[in-house]
Amino acid sequence: MKTLWQEDSRQEITRRLHKLTPDSRARWGKMNASQMVAHLNNSLRMAAGELATSPRNLAIRYPPLKQMIIYWLPFPKGVPTAPELLSGDTTDWVSATTALRQRISGFATRDPGQPWPLHPAFGKLTSRSWGVLGYRHIDHHLKQFGV
Repeated sequence: MKTLWQEDSRQEITRRLHKLTPDSRARWGKMNASQMVAHLNNSLRMAAGELATSPRNLAIRYPPLKQMIIYWLPFPKGVPTAPELLSGDTTDWVSATTALRQRISGFATRDPGQPWPLHPAFGKLTSRSWGVLGYRHIDHHLKQFGV
């Protein structure tokens, strides 16, 4: 299973990110490419504990549904996200994509034994779950834009 803890998985995501342009068109959803990059930056800021999000009491917060979604089921298209993850500067493409690449490579520098923030939808996650979810989330959005 691919995860942001694996160097080869991070490199693959980064290579795909280089193919994305501000003019890339979404195959589904409402975000443009710049908004999607800001969203991914915010999601990694959230994972690092740098961006607070409000918890939601959803059924996906509890096992076994949580594990099924994080590890096995395909990500559905058009699912609502935490509003805190939708804001962000979308005007400077180079800065935003550079920051995203840095956050992706910096993910593995985090001590997996450190406490993790609560995920707004899934609640408490292990470091392994954060790595898999991070990879799958980025992969989902790159596929959204055809890369």
